[in-house]
Amino acid sequence: MYIATAAFDLLLPGDSRSLKAKRSYVRPIVAALRRFEVSAAEVGALDLHGRAQLGVAVVAAEPGHAREVLDACERLVAGRPEIELLSVRRRLYGADD
Repeated sequence: MYIATAAFDLLLPGDSRSLKAKRSYVRPIVAALRRFEVSAAEVGALDLHGRAQLGVAVVAAEPGHAREVLDACERLVAGRPEIELLSVRRRLYGADD
């Protein structure tokens, strides 16, 4: 069993000055990520305007499959024209970790 995680740091558009506006950008991205059957949530920068951090986790039988799922998630987030993906941090945990 392998568990892969990714943390996406996002820069949101300038019009996301309120937390309500921020959520209007974050909520659809989280919903789209969940279509990959992963756990996804906003995990950081909760009270910062214009910034967000999303976390994704997937459990798989093979490490290659876990990486493929995270690759697809990263492509989805990076492909959103309204946001800028600043960084991605990934970790892969195996049965021995």
